[in-house]
Amino acid sequence: MYNPTVARLTYRALLGRRRALILFALPALLIVIAVAVRAFTGVDDKVAADLLGGFALATMVPLIGVIAGTGAIGPEIDDGSIVYLLSKPVKRPTIIMTKLIVAIAVTMAFSAIPTLIAGFILNGNGQQIAVAYTVAALVASIAYSALFLLLGTVSRHAVVFGLVYALIWESLFGSLVSGAKTLSVQQWALSLAEKVAGAGYVDASVGLPTAVVLLAVVTVGATVYAGQKLRRLTLAGEE
Repeated sequence: MYNPTVARLTYRALLGRRRALILFALPALLIVIAVAVRAFTGVDDKVAADLLGGFALATMVPLIGVIAGTGAIGPEIDDGSIVYLLSKPVKRPTIIMTKLIVAIAVTMAFSAIPTLIAGFILNGNGQQIAVAYTVAALVASIAYSALFLLLGTVSRHAVVFGLVYALIWESLFGSLVSGAKTLSVQQWALSLAEKVAGAGYVDASVGLPTAVVLLAVVTVGATVYAGQKLRRLTLAGEE
C-alpha cells in the first residue's frame, strides 16, 4: 500500500518552491506571534490555550491540510500527468494510500511541530497545553489530509473549496455555531486535547468516543472514496 516512487514524486510536488514558501509561512507566523505574546504578556496559560486553539488548530492546521491534501494529487489531475502515473503497474489504492501518507506527513510536520514549539514558547507546556494542542494537530492532520485528498480527486477547484471549508466552516461555523460543531474536524481534535490539558483550558463540544468514531469514519471513508474515484478516472481515460 506504499510505493516509494509515487511518494518521492509527491514529496517533490508538495515541497516545490512555491508551495514550500506557503507551507513555511504559517508556522513561521505562529512562532513569531508566540514570541511577541510571550514578550508582552509573560507566561499565561489561558492566553497560550487561546492562541493555540484560535490560530494554530482553527486556522493553520486546516490551511496546511488544504495545501498538502489537494496538492498531493490535484495538480496531476489538472495538467493530465496523472495519466502517466495510472499507466504504470501500480494499484490505484496504493497510489491513493501513498499520497495520503505523504500528505499526512507534510501536514503533521508543518503544523504539529510548530504548534509544540509555540506552546513551549508561550508557557513552557504549563497545564500540558502545548502537548494537548500538538496531539490535536496530529490527529486533525490525518482527517484533513484524507478529506482534502478526496477533494483534490473529485474537483478541479479543490483548493478553492478547501479554503472555503477551512476558513468559513472550520474557523467560523465550526467555532461559533453549535450545530456545526458536531461536524467539525477541529472540534473532534479538541476532544482529545481536552483529555490531555489541564481542566478548564480546552473546551470541546464533542465527546471523546464520538470524536474518535467520526475521525475514523471520515478518514477511512474519504480514502476509500478517493480510491474509487481514481479507478473511475482510469476507466474513463481508457474509454
